[in-house]
Amino acid sequence: MALTRWPVAAVRAAWPLPRPSVSINMLALAASMFFAFACNGPFLRGTLEGRAWDAWATWTFAAAMLVLLGALHMLLLCLVLNRWTVRPVLSVLVLATAFATYYMQRFGVYLDPSMLRNVLRTDPAEARELFGWGMLPHLLFYAVLPLALVWRVRLTTRPPLRALLWRLAAIATSALLILGSLLLVFQDFSALMRNQKELRYLITPANYLYSAARVLAADTRTAARARAPVGIDARQAPSWQQRSKPALFVIVVGETARASNWGLNGYARQTTPQLEQLDVLNFSDVSACGTNTETSLPCMFSAIGRRNYDEDRIRSSESLLHVLARAGFAVLWRDNQSGCKGVCEGLPQQHIDPALLPELCADGRCLDEALLRGLDSVASDAKGNLVIVLHMLGNHGPSYYKRYPDAFRRFTPTCDTGELRQCNRQAVVNAYDNALLYTDHVLAATVAFLEAQEPRFDTAMLYVSDHGESLGEKGLYLHGLPYAIAPDEQTRVPMVWWVSPGFISSFGLSRECLAEQAAKPWGHDTLFHSTLGLLQVQTSAYERSLDISAACRR
Repeated sequence: MALTRWPVAAVRAAWPLPRPSVSINMLALAASMFFAFACNGPFLRGTLEGRAWDAWATWTFAAAMLVLLGALHMLLLCLVLNRWTVRPVLSVLVLATAFATYYMQRFGVYLDPSMLRNVLRTDPAEARELFGWGMLPHLLFYAVLPLALVWRVRLTTRPPLRALLWRLAAIATSALLILGSLLLVFQDFSALMRNQKELRYLITPANYLYSAARVLAADTRTAARARAPVGIDARQAPSWQQRSKPALFVIVVGETARASNWGLNGYARQTTPQLEQLDVLNFSDVSACGTNTETSLPCMFSAIGRRNYDEDRIRSSESLLHVLARAGFAVLWRDNQSGCKGVCEGLPQQHIDPALLPELCADGRCLDEALLRGLDSVASDAKGNLVIVLHMLGNHGPSYYKRYPDAFRRFTPTCDTGELRQCNRQAVVNAYDNALLYTDHVLAATVAFLEAQEPRFDTAMLYVSDHGESLGEKGLYLHGLPYAIAPDEQTRVPMVWWVSPGFISSFGLSRECLAEQAAKPWGHDTLFHSTLGLLQVQTSAYERSLDISAACRR
């Protein structure tokens, strides 16, 4: 009881005004109206987009949507609120909704299950970058004032039977209003939901409650069962017996790099000057598995991919790395971000420790050059074939200006804050492009490292970003939109291969043929099968049609 009374006493002391008496049902109704009218602007704009405001049907549809939103949340609240839960539940909902509406309104995000999974997996360093002083006015209106009202009012109580009857009446009325509003505009509403299913993830707070439940249920199912084995028949091809050197293959997973700003793709700025000087294969038309790391990373390393997308199956199956390990390759995951999302489960991992590299790290984050520190020792200790995955921090937003050292601040002025809407769009793009310049530098340094290893290994590098990024186009920032409506900026990514002369010779590859393949459209689905093909691993899980190099091996 003391924990419950403390906030009430604090609010009373700070706000010595008359305290209105309301019933639980009335407080639930007030909360529902607040959610409907103040927190669902993105949903209402989405449903009313393109409608003529001088038409009576538009006003009828808008009114029906407001009634639907209010009644829906009233129904849900009536199912969970009582005299003991009303203040804590409403406090949690108001606070969570305040943050949800901020990011929805500022960055245009949709709170679908994949985005909620991203939110739930956010590490402390990433979370800190998403908070800023610019949130305070929003939180004052959407959190502080509503919370003060919730804890200020005096709750009236009724006899149990009477309270039950009132609650049942509120539930029945809410259900009737939902039904009535839907019937009033059913044809229009049903067509809208069929054609734009993603709009349901703008209904707040129902969106994040539903998505969180979906994510937790899926994670519970996945945790309860072992990963399904993939490529249990994996083995090195007989041609391996004829080679004099083992292979050192590096997969670099980029973060938030979009194809349209990639210098090698013909961008107006040369954001990849060092790679341009190297003999690399640039793939200019590559589509991502998803629009966020939580979706793309497991998908791109799976045999299933985007074409047969099944999230539960992907998350509960082994990845490309498990297949390579089964075939006798030593595998190492090196991480400068938020983990491998299950891709490297049970395999050797190294996470960059900011405390060990103060010259490259600050505020719990490290520049991507930290991924290369100590790699020569890893290579020298290897006893045979070695596959290393480098998971970059890359262009992770919104603090693009923190992703590169001062020497790479070439495009100015830059947006030096995580509050992107406080900057003009060109400053945001400048900071983003500087981060790409630094990615180019890290990739060139990776190639230099591999060249130094050629006396011992046949070496190669494959770089591909996990997803793209919106930089203000159509009012959108960051990433994570549902794939069906995501713009190309979020789904088109750069991919680059560097293959040493020794690797080409030992594996019987045609450099000219690979260059021809690079001009074709590909996607993340090729990573699993192309890696197996390049390293000549035989398994029934391999699909030749998705192996970029299949036509280029002699």
